[in-house]
Amino acid sequence: MAQSRLTVCTNRFPPCPRSAAREAQHSSRADAGGQLPNPQALPPRVLAIAVPSPLRRLFDYRPCREMPACGWQPGLRVRISFGRRQIVGVVIECRDQSELPLADLKPVEACLDSAPLPADWLWLCHFTARYYQHPLGDTLHQALPVLLRQGRPLEARMRERWQANSNAPDNDPPTLARAHRQAELLTMLRQHPHGLVTQAIVAQSFTREQLKSLLAKGLVTRREEALTAQPKSDSTHLLAEPPLPLTSEQTTVLAALHEKLDHYHPCLLDGVTGSGKTEVYLQLIEAVVRRGRQALVLVPEIGLTPQTLARFRARFQVQVVALHSGLTEHERLDAWEAAASGRAPIIIGTRSAIFTPLARPGAIIVDEEHDGSFKQQDGLRYHARDLAVARAHRHGIPLVLGSATPSLESLARARSGDWRHLQLTRRASRHAPALLELVDLRGRPRQGGLIPPVIDTIRDTLTAGHQVLVFINRRGFAPTLACHACGWLAECDHCDARMTLHRTPPLLACHHCDRRRALPESCPECGSIDLRPLGSGTERTEETLAGLFPKVPVHRIDRDSTRRRDALEQVLGEVKRGEPCLLVGTQMLAKGHHLPHVTLVVVVNADAGLYASDFRALEQTSQLLVQVAGRAGRAAHPGRVLVQTLHSDDPHLRLLAEQGYAALATHLLEERRAAGLPPFRFMALLRLESPREEQVSELAAQAADALREWLSTRKLAVDCLGPVPAPMERRQNRYHLQLMLASDKRSRLHEAGAWLTGWLAASPDARRVRWSLDIDPQTLS
Repeated sequence: MAQSRLTVCTNRFPPCPRSAAREAQHSSRADAGGQLPNPQALPPRVLAIAVPSPLRRLFDYRPCREMPACGWQPGLRVRISFGRRQIVGVVIECRDQSELPLADLKPVEACLDSAPLPADWLWLCHFTARYYQHPLGDTLHQALPVLLRQGRPLEARMRERWQANSNAPDNDPPTLARAHRQAELLTMLRQHPHGLVTQAIVAQSFTREQLKSLLAKGLVTRREEALTAQPKSDSTHLLAEPPLPLTSEQTTVLAALHEKLDHYHPCLLDGVTGSGKTEVYLQLIEAVVRRGRQALVLVPEIGLTPQTLARFRARFQVQVVALHSGLTEHERLDAWEAAASGRAPIIIGTRSAIFTPLARPGAIIVDEEHDGSFKQQDGLRYHARDLAVARAHRHGIPLVLGSATPSLESLARARSGDWRHLQLTRRASRHAPALLELVDLRGRPRQGGLIPPVIDTIRDTLTAGHQVLVFINRRGFAPTLACHACGWLAECDHCDARMTLHRTPPLLACHHCDRRRALPESCPECGSIDLRPLGSGTERTEETLAGLFPKVPVHRIDRDSTRRRDALEQVLGEVKRGEPCLLVGTQMLAKGHHLPHVTLVVVVNADAGLYASDFRALEQTSQLLVQVAGRAGRAAHPGRVLVQTLHSDDPHLRLLAEQGYAALATHLLEERRAAGLPPFRFMALLRLESPREEQVSELAAQAADALREWLSTRKLAVDCLGPVPAPMERRQNRYHLQLMLASDKRSRLHEAGAWLTGWLAASPDARRVRWSLDIDPQTLS
């Protein structure tokens, strides 16, 4: 194996995204302004290459004999022999010396690129690896589309476009007198001034032979274009439909965003649900695209992407591409290349789209910025929102973070003046947002989780011709199965969790490790056949409502019912027709969907997240309640929200119901400040896991002792808490422990985290335990 070298970039960590300007100053001057260095006059003798590996090192190789046209420089992908494997690596440094004799270094087998990967993408990967203390090689690997990881060229897939020859006579020539199908084809092409692609022509029952015949006769022309290309439109015809009229608040917000289109301008757009944040995004993007620049829009869930994509494509006549996990690998590479080349002015995607290179960055928008799905929870544990902040600062472009329920981190930044706080307090429909009505569950009988007064309200709403959304954040039929004779509960063999009862198909499933087993015929403890489901999930609530309202369609929307491609879009399409129906769903329905005919929202159980061990639980639960409440009353009729709870006298819940999210957020920020919790302190979480409990416990104790000793000698103001078991200690048959680091200064936290990861990387015991350091953790589970 080639000699390895510890990289500087994985041991130096920049300040938080707020200080990205200082990080940019530390970048090499050769990379200033996104320009790559010129090819060297003499080829380097050593290439330091990052490989997809957990090792925090670069590996030295000799250049191959065939030098790329651009010369050897950072950012080129190369194919190398790594151990017994053939892998793709990325050149990071070009130098003349190695710690090993040059003759002992393996040569690069091939260079895969004619030009380096985009400079802005390389900078972002370096920043991410430093900030999240992750191996650079694995960071580059995760940020690339799969096909580029496999060595495919970074080039657009091509297609043919056929047009009627403008120099040919308008009348059909005599050569077509007996070629009736060719004449019909020529007539069709004349009706399309921009021409048609081969696939569209073949779909009309014409053939390539007929096209070639017309080409040979000089009646049509053929050209190749990128698969993602579309006919060009000038700036005066940028829009396919006119923008909507703005309210006075929207006009004020848009004017503030237009003030600094050429500068880093971070703004928190704090707007109630239905206030028209998307229209603000659209009109801001129009201004950006008219200036010849690109806009990147991040949405939290794949379920929101088709809806957002459809609205953007209906508005603009320029290329709008999507990047999310639902695409094929070829579609993903096409979109990535279109953005990198600048052909796509508008890019919409989920979390991983933050790594999309932009040829002419003009603005970044993060919709529903509070959403936890922007945080990657395994592997490279980055937060797309925070990387958007750093990236916007790097490019000097506007950044818009939109939400009806901003995260406490963003709200604190806006209230402190670091970011501009823009607010939309009224709905575009003129109806006030529906208030939460707390419904006490104590002592009342339930059907499918619903009490009789709530069922009566549902019936009245359906009779009035409106739609009802029933929100229950639990998949399956029931949270677990119990024996009524002895109290046995169906528990997972691999996790400290109970198995969920499903009816379609009938089985018990663990939602943490995906273990499944058949339903028992009798209790395994006492042999009783009196087994009963405990609690309600979406399937049980759906079954109950179908029995209560047999003439009304009931649509269940959760991860189980929407596994088929386009299933969610089909259901939402039926719902938007406006006929009375019942929607039963999880948080997939709570975010961003415009359901104009829903006037009643019922939350089956609001207590699930109120008293969890995670200090963010109350924040996240209140955000979810407000978001799902925002689905009611978005159009012509006012909405109503009923929240069933066993704790209707809880002061936090009452504050949310009576005064709204802003008041509760202010109270929670005061509590966080007093307790020394984020956003007023900075945190990192070391996670350790192993199938052997004593193995992970011993390593966690050793790491904690070593870190505390190092902190005392350095007199570094960093708290080391733990190790303690994770909230779910045994998961997937592995034992999980945690060690928490906290500090008032992020730079001190990073210094301690860097030392700890270095200690673990050098520890022989750590090789038998899976570990990761989570910077800015969003959950303790």
